[in-house]
Amino acid sequence: MPAEDRAARVRALLESVRAAGRTALTAPEGRVIAEAYGIAVPDEELAADVDQAVAAAARIGGPVVLKIVSPDILHKTEAGGVVVGVEGAAEVRAAFHRIVANARAYDAGARVTGVQVQELLPAGREVIVGAVTDPAFGKVVAFGLGGVLVEVLRDVTFRLAPVSADEALSMLGSVRSAEVLRGVRGQAGVDRRAVAELIRRVSELVADFPEIGEVDLNPVIATDRGAVAADIRVILAERPQPARRTYTREEILASMRRLMQPRAVAVIGASQEPGKIGNSVMRNLLDGGFAGEIHPVNPRAGDILGRKAYPSIADVPGEVDVAVFAVPARSVAAALEEAGRKGVPNAVLIPSGFAETGEHALQAEIVAIAERHGVRLLGPNIYGYYSTWQDLCATFCTPYDVKGPVALTSQSGGIGMAILGFARTTRTGVSAIVGLGNKADLDEDDLLTWFGEDPHTQCVAMHLEDLKDGRAFVAAARATVPKKPVVVLKAGRTAAGARAAGSHTGALAGDDAVYDDILRQAGVIRAPGLNDMLEYARALPVLPTPRGDNVVIITGAGGSGVLLSDAVTDNGLSLMEIPPDLDEAFRRFIPPFGAAGNPVDITGGEPPSTYEATIRLGLADPRVHALVLGYWHTVVTPPAAFAELTARVVAEFRERGVAKPVVASLAGDVEVEEACRYLFERGVVAYPYTTEMPVAVLGAKYRWARAAGLLGGGP
Repeated sequence: MPAEDRAARVRALLESVRAAGRTALTAPEGRVIAEAYGIAVPDEELAADVDQAVAAAARIGGPVVLKIVSPDILHKTEAGGVVVGVEGAAEVRAAFHRIVANARAYDAGARVTGVQVQELLPAGREVIVGAVTDPAFGKVVAFGLGGVLVEVLRDVTFRLAPVSADEALSMLGSVRSAEVLRGVRGQAGVDRRAVAELIRRVSELVADFPEIGEVDLNPVIATDRGAVAADIRVILAERPQPARRTYTREEILASMRRLMQPRAVAVIGASQEPGKIGNSVMRNLLDGGFAGEIHPVNPRAGDILGRKAYPSIADVPGEVDVAVFAVPARSVAAALEEAGRKGVPNAVLIPSGFAETGEHALQAEIVAIAERHGVRLLGPNIYGYYSTWQDLCATFCTPYDVKGPVALTSQSGGIGMAILGFARTTRTGVSAIVGLGNKADLDEDDLLTWFGEDPHTQCVAMHLEDLKDGRAFVAAARATVPKKPVVVLKAGRTAAGARAAGSHTGALAGDDAVYDDILRQAGVIRAPGLNDMLEYARALPVLPTPRGDNVVIITGAGGSGVLLSDAVTDNGLSLMEIPPDLDEAFRRFIPPFGAAGNPVDITGGEPPSTYEATIRLGLADPRVHALVLGYWHTVVTPPAAFAELTARVVAEFRERGVAKPVVASLAGDVEVEEACRYLFERGVVAYPYTTEMPVAVLGAKYRWARAAGLLGGGP
């Protein structure tokens, strides 16, 4: 069917459903859409009475399925409205009367259009194909196994709609039960391309018609000869989502440049009084050494902290790049109007008392003012931000000025301060720390667009509770990941899927698995917890990029070697199968009671020379791509000696152009803590008292390298 004819036919159908005051399509209406989009469905016929049902069953031949057709009954099975395997006139009559009676008992007021008589499909593998409107990502296509159990098993994978043929095919390998589709225990596998094509067509349907909220093909019977949708459910969206104002990449970079590299900053609500937010912001700007202009704004002060104060931002001479607001929420709108008239491009809104406290109208008012004047808003309800390479500390929290390669953002003030404390404790240098708060305007995709281009930033780590525009974030991530890692801590995993829905797929809207799959497809590294996010951010710029998959463990303790091996497997890494010549080379340095292979167990009583010789072997052999070291504290090889030799050997090889990622797990007394700090500062990612974290960091580096296309098997 030509695309224009298909669109017209579906459009007319959807308009008629909406005109009838319905949001759910009946099964026969769903068949119209299926036929328009080439979605295979069984032979079927709508019977208005029992005689028509008998005639339809006779025409179709063989066993049939009878299903109630009612615009008021979405879940036919729950209503007792489905009977399978009916054959012969007598059985058809009995089944017809039974399901109509069941429907009446289920909902006495339900409108019953008739009974659908459908060909009984041959046995096959039940899968589900669907699409849903996700709150963050919009139209998302889903594939999974389990039929009616999909909501329980949740063995489902997601992609942004529409998908290409290759993307659809990749979904079949992304579920935990992927091997079942290839055939197990003598059973034939399914026609994978037929299933993938079904996924692609559903994704095309919802992309063509945004007013469709949910599509559910459940079950789809997949065999080695094709895939047929036994049931199709289509539900219209209740209401269209308001369009979000969007900005071009050039517009985002222009405003972000003035935010992160300002020449002049005004503090609206600056105060001379210690303990006031306006005083803390002023003091941090001054004490931090910001070289640009700092203008306090306060109608009741002549000067503040030695700087001339102005009664209004309109009175500030010259251009202002950033206005930091330190006034009560009720005073923000008027001051923002003045800033907008002056042409200030960025407003940093520290005050709380907006949408987070139920004051949605007040937040909407400031957003409208900002849009009218072209002001970008950071916040409200934030701690401010740090741009360390500009010596800019525009916050009421503790100052931080250690310059480095990591950009950190958080939606929560408390998490922001945890970030700050971690950075200080671990001596992590940062390029920026930014609070986002309510995200009335600026959000993660704006920041990611900037940090992706920022030469001072080598890794971006973001704590978020939600995404206002998941597609914009994915686009920004895909542009950034080829250049530098992006780490995300997504909070709120346990709130997933808690909503009523008209379909099995619809119940997964907002599901955490949607975030998981789509962020992975964008090449983002998802951190399981706050400490993980911070450690990934600290370590990834330190580690060289691996050039292959072969990981070798060298350990002084057998127990650590086993745990490190488990961690390697858990993080999707590959333990190298040691070739005979390398195995023989390792054995020259291992005592008879040690063990070669992988892990290479040199035992705990060996001197520093054994550690050094085996590490040298691993670095020198081009077939080895990454080293995991397990150290056990002994008097023979103290922690400081291990740290010194490891750092020295790694540095020597890097000077020769051999840069492999090396991570280490150190077990022992408190001296191992200082040894880990020593190693970290010299490019070896080392952790005390844990075998999991160093390998998790290595795994994160590998995931980024694959996503960036630097290793095989990208997203």
